[in-house]
Amino acid sequence: MDFSLDQAKELLNKGTAEAQELIANPSKVDELLVQLEEKLKTVPAIGETLSDLPVMIAMIKAWIKKEYTVVSPKVIATLVGAVLYLLKKKDLIPDNIPIIGIADDLAVLGLALKLSEPELKAFAEWRDRQKAEI
Repeated sequence: MDFSLDQAKELLNKGTAEAQELIANPSKVDELLVQLEEKLKTVPAIGETLSDLPVMIAMIKAWIKKEYTVVSPKVIATLVGAVLYLLKKKDLIPDNIPIIGIADDLAVLGLALKLSEPELKAFAEWRDRQKAEI
């Protein structure tokens, strides 16, 4: 079964509205990120697709805590929407199908990371400057 970029975009857009409501509640976002970290422990190494994931998690947490606010709420909603899709039990391709079962999850998350790449890079640079000042 092939999974297209258009399908990934459609799935990502569906989660954005739910994500916008979710990001208004910092404790729920923190819970969601902990769930993501746990789910990723079960995913085999997947190379470059998720290389920005730790930066994404840190940026969302910093935004929720109002430590880093220069990123658009729409970018945050896109990233949280992708996390929601990853953690939901109803996938386009069920996770229990070996190898391809996580293809839709990775496509949606990978797309969100790619779309947010400039913001993730800017956050990483900001975070590095913060660490250097300490």
